[in-house]
Order: sequence, then C-alpha cells, then structure tokens
Amino acid sequence: MALLESIKIPLGTLMPDFELKDPSGQSYKGRGLYGERGLLVIFTCNHCPYALAVWPRVIRLAKYALGMRVLTVAINPNINPDYPDDAPDKMIEKIKELAIEFPYLVDETQKVANAFRAQCTPDIYLFNKDRQLVYHGRIDDNWKEEDKVTREELKEAMNNMAAGRPVDSKQMPSMGCSIKWRT
Repeated sequence: MALLESIKIPLGTLMPDFELKDPSGQSYKGRGLYGERGLLVIFTCNHCPYALAVWPRVIRLAKYALGMRVLTVAINPNINPDYPDDAPDKMIEKIKELAIEFPYLVDETQKVANAFRAQCTPDIYLFNKDRQLVYHGRIDDNWKEEDKVTREELKEAMNNMAAGRPVDSKQMPSMGCSIKWRT
C-alpha cells in the first residue's frame, strides 16, 4: 500500500465532463449529478484503510450537503484484477452495508480519475454551481480517529460555498492509498 497525498489543482478549475455506470449498470453523466449549489466528488474504494476510515463521515457529509442543495457522487477507480475487494460486485455489497444513498460509480478505464488528476483514495473535490473547483483537500484534521477531529475543513468549505462566502484557499491535501493504476 503506497501512501500518497492529493496534488494541488488550481481552484476555479472546471469539473471534467464524464459518464460512468454504477455497479448495477445505470449510467450517470457528471453534469446531471449536480445539485442547485454544487457537487461533491469523492474518488474512493472498498479496500483502502484510509477510505474505509472516512466512509461513515462521507455518508454523513453527503446528507449534510443535501440540505444545502449540494449533491454527492463517489467514484471507484480501483477496478483492477489485483484488488478483488474493489470489484463492482463488492461495491454493491458496500452500498448495502453502509446504506449509501448517492451514486457510487465504476471508473473501469480510469479515464475519469485521470481527467480529475486524482491520486489517492480518498481524493475529494467540491465544485460550485458553475462547475468550478472550490475545495480539493481532506475531510478533516484526523482521518484515523474521528473523536480527535478538531477542524472539519470540507464541512467548512461546503458551508462557505453554500452561503456565498469565499472558501479558504489554504487547503490541506487528502491522503490515502495510491490509486491502483492499470499499466
């Protein structure tokens, strides 16, 4: 398991267009996933300990964001025969296990992860209603021990974006397992 951080992407970058399917075969277009105020995009998977540790927070934040008319999508770029826990059938199990209420999509070709310049799981992007990147960083300041979190940076960014206030440009990178790129 190689630990990586998300890379710095200029704020204001437009969200790449994409079309992906969920593990049951339903197709989704990126533009169609937007809420009235924006979209939270999370590259994640089923096996990475970093991703597993924050899945419950992601689910709670997605519900919180919904109240601000920001929708959420999770994308799994680790569709790789060497990582069977990330296969689409295992994604279906994870959706049921965690009661995930937002799309959890399969990036089998890894073209979408590449277009976003995603590096790790989780890699987190918050786009405003104009499809501009306003936040690309970690969820909070303690991925491992949620009870020791002192600052919820993603939630702060969502609150500011929804209220029309500037999002702090000082953003700490997300960190997690490297995406399992196909060669």
